[in-house]
Amino acid sequence: MIRTLVVDDDFRVGQIHGDYVRRVAGFGVVGEAASVAEALIAVRALRPDLLLLDIFLPDGSGLDILRRLSQDQGGTRPDALMITADHDISSVRAAMKLGAIGYLVKPFGSADLAERLNAYRQLRDRVDALSRASTADQADVDALFSAARPPAVPRVPAKGHSAPTLSAIHQALRTAQRALSAAEAAEVTGVSRATAQRYLSYLVKEGTVRLELRYGTNGRPEHRYRIAR
Repeated sequence: MIRTLVVDDDFRVGQIHGDYVRRVAGFGVVGEAASVAEALIAVRALRPDLLLLDIFLPDGSGLDILRRLSQDQGGTRPDALMITADHDISSVRAAMKLGAIGYLVKPFGSADLAERLNAYRQLRDRVDALSRASTADQADVDALFSAARPPAVPRVPAKGHSAPTLSAIHQALRTAQRALSAAEAAEVTGVSRATAQRYLSYLVKEGTVRLELRYGTNGRPEHRYRIAR
């Protein structure tokens, strides 16, 4: 379980975001904080793995929390995903320099947060797997640097493709965490197999989905699809 601390100055918003987190497999909420002071106390008491961190706080900035925790020699700093209405580029750059793993601009839905949390979990899994080896090759390094950045669905689909259906197919693959056949993708999303096949082929062409061939006993390969890494 990835222990998550939600830091937001709005109690109601913090609760909503906490509910979003609880819906994602492998994540739990260990506490909530509404200020810099509360967050620093909670981090030291609860030892979370991940902060969902707002920037605008009544006694300072979420960026101040990252700075303080980076200077704290008493333990390992948790990772941080910024969740904020601040879209000023200077704040984005500061968060990057302070080691934030992502930056999600409010308002956002549960699916947006789930996508980033799933990508973060995959990153942790990759790091854990590689930690058992003394070295990593270039493919391993590339995978680590790209794991926390979920591939985007094309914002302007090709003619004859619906954006909601495209997003649903893409999200089905991300949620499955494994390769799906066109029939399985169709069942999850409620579209026909032919429609799922058409959208999957488009996503492969766009480079956000990878086609895999699985050979069975009859010698004919089964086409399966997974999110590209």
